[in-house]
Amino acid sequence: MKQVLNFFYQPLMKWSLLFGALTGVLCFLYFLALYALGITPLGNKKVLDFGIHIIMMVGAVWYYRKKVGNGLLHLWEGLTICYVVNTIGAIVTGWLIYFFILYIDPSVFTRYIADMQNLITSTKGTLVKQLGQAEYETLLKGVRAIKPADLITDELSKKTVLAILPVLIICLIFRKQDYSIYKQ
Repeated sequence: MKQVLNFFYQPLMKWSLLFGALTGVLCFLYFLALYALGITPLGNKKVLDFGIHIIMMVGAVWYYRKKVGNGLLHLWEGLTICYVVNTIGAIVTGWLIYFFILYIDPSVFTRYIADMQNLITSTKGTLVKQLGQAEYETLLKGVRAIKPADLITDELSKKTVLAILPVLIICLIFRKQDYSIYKQ
C-alpha cells in the first residue's frame, strides 16, 4: 500500500492532482454562480467552464516547468499534467454537481430535463424530417431516462473530448528540452 501512495507523491502526479482538484472546485463555484444568478446552471452556459480547465492546465504546466522541471518540460510530461488536471477536474465537478442536485436543490435537474424536452419538442418538425419519427421518439425517451448520476459521466466525457486540441497546443507551447546532450 505504501508503494501505491508513494506514486501519488511524485511531483508529476502530486501537482497534477492538486491543480485538478482546484479546477473541479472552481468549476463548481462557476456552477453555483450561475445558480445564484438564476441561469440554468446545467444548460449551454455551463460549457464556458471549460475555460477554467484551460487556465488551470496552463497554470499547472507552467508551474511544473518552472518549479519542478527547472525550466524544462518534456512533451509527455505536459500531456500527462494536462490530462490529469482535466480528468480530475471533470470528476470533481461532476460529483459536486451530483451532490448539489441530490441534497440541496433537485429542481435544477428537473428544470434542465424540462428545458431539453422543450428544445426537442420545439424543433420536432426539423428533427422528424432529418432523423425520422422513430429516432425522434427514441431521442425524447433518452432525455426522459437521464438520471442525476449520468451528469458525472457526461461531464467527464465532454471535457475529455473538448480537451484534445487545447492540451496539444498547451504542451507544444510550454515544451522545452535540454538539447545540449546532442551537441557533444
